[in-house]
Amino acid sequence: MDFVKPADMAAAMSEAGVVRADLSIRDMLVRGMMAGALLGIATSLALTGAVQSGVPFVGAIVFPVGFVMIVCLGLELCTGNFGILALSFMEGRIGFRPMMRNFAWGFVGNLVGSVLYAVLLVIALTNAWHTPPAGVAQKIIDITLSKTVAYETLGSAGMLTCFVKAMLCNWMVCLGVTMSMMSTSTFGKILGAWLPIFLFFAQGFEHAVVNMFMIPAGMMLGAHVSFEQWWVWNQIPVTLGNFVGGVLFISVAWYLTFRSGTAQPAPLARPRAGGIVAR
Repeated sequence: MDFVKPADMAAAMSEAGVVRADLSIRDMLVRGMMAGALLGIATSLALTGAVQSGVPFVGAIVFPVGFVMIVCLGLELCTGNFGILALSFMEGRIGFRPMMRNFAWGFVGNLVGSVLYAVLLVIALTNAWHTPPAGVAQKIIDITLSKTVAYETLGSAGMLTCFVKAMLCNWMVCLGVTMSMMSTSTFGKILGAWLPIFLFFAQGFEHAVVNMFMIPAGMMLGAHVSFEQWWVWNQIPVTLGNFVGGVLFISVAWYLTFRSGTAQPAPLARPRAGGIVAR
């Protein structure tokens, strides 16, 4: 049987965190850019399905294809890494600085890849800004406003709502990372990753990397959202909420119930990692 026990899944997550902490800056940036672009592609696919069918649920069903590709290719998604590396850190296997280094460069890579894809998609949807937004393009504008201006209108209540939605989102994202390790078969990994991601997207939770694509794309399409509104009312609180949700609901929980029993000291030096790393 290809089923992997939960304790072994947690151990695999911890080991993956050790490997990811040793990646070079180039690897983190390139893999982060690819992950950001793939998640943007999956988001636009989900919106296309929802708009064409008139059923938003269709978008939630197809959206996880992006996350599955990221997992299978061993790319760097900062939100998933919040849960992975934090567990390795709690077990004493990596230091604080390598953990934050991975978070920072992964975030930058995700941002660059997401924005680059947003530019390309906007060109495709508007014939290089020669066609007024319609269909999927208009949907992106509407969602961009709901993720920024709508929260700003509510003030502190909007900020809290945004933060909580981000916590709930990354609970599922990091659970998807863990469940991708529940099987040694490719199909089992795909199914394990698919289920939690479907849950978060279907309920409209807030994901930092999805928003790195969605909001800039909406702004380029004409949404009346400023750079400040993007970051103050979404990107910053969502990133912090994703971090808290991933660490609290996955890293801490896994550490308390599935830890190996004895913490290991952080290694002094490890060879540079390369190739595909299982999430």
